[in-house]
Amino acid sequence: MTAPRALRVPGTRRPGRLLAEAAALLTAAVVAFPLYWMVLSAFKPAGEIQSTEARPWTLSPSLDSFRRVFEQQDFGRYFLNSLLVATAVVLASAVVAFLAATAVTRFRFRFRTTILVMFLVAQMVPVEALTIPLFFLMRDAGLLNTLGSLVLPHLAFSLPFAIWMLRGFVRAVPEALEEQARIDGASHARFLWTILFPLVLPGLVATSVFSFISTWNDFLFAKSFLISDTSQSTLPMALLVFFKPDENDWGGIMAGSTVMTVPVLVFFVLVQRRLVSGLGGAVKD
Repeated sequence: MTAPRALRVPGTRRPGRLLAEAAALLTAAVVAFPLYWMVLSAFKPAGEIQSTEARPWTLSPSLDSFRRVFEQQDFGRYFLNSLLVATAVVLASAVVAFLAATAVTRFRFRFRTTILVMFLVAQMVPVEALTIPLFFLMRDAGLLNTLGSLVLPHLAFSLPFAIWMLRGFVRAVPEALEEQARIDGASHARFLWTILFPLVLPGLVATSVFSFISTWNDFLFAKSFLISDTSQSTLPMALLVFFKPDENDWGGIMAGSTVMTVPVLVFFVLVQRRLVSGLGGAVKD
């Protein structure tokens, strides 16, 4: 006879689980603290921001920093430019990545493996190393000082990751499902957009989140490719107004950064359900 297992008291937790939960809470606090400090500094009056005694609270919140941000000339245009660029990159990368992932997964052709390896190599190259070649490329194409000079590079950098991630979703869809659709009279295009596309939609949402965040927060390409036409500037470029030679306006910088964060949070909240299922694998046989 085997010895009876020790009875577990309801409501108690194992020490290992408690340790894991404590570590998760600590990690979340460390990650969230810079965001908390940014929002706090945005609401602090100028005197508290310039004070040598940094306090993690304020008893007299103020909207002066936000007022300076929204009173900045052409702030609405900068916001619209960022929104246009991010939306264009998200939509274009989703469509192209979906078609490319379907092609490299469902079809057999020469150099297929080579193309997949090139996607990995493209992910390994630092963005900073390609900025100067991209500058000359945009200059020769006549795209400098246009929003197109921001859309194309971000599209190129977001596609390898999106294609690699979507390959798993396309592969997870049974080929028998496509065969059944053809037997029922569905064309390849109809199967692609009415059956396959909804099944891999969680993966598309997950890749779209990364594309949106990287494009929305871009400063390097905007600083390099938008040289003279300030009307084409984006929100990260607008923050340069608050960096002054004598003294930086930290309240305006933090308020502007907070305003930039809001669209990312809204986008994340709208797609969070699809994002969770997309990161988890979503499609099952």
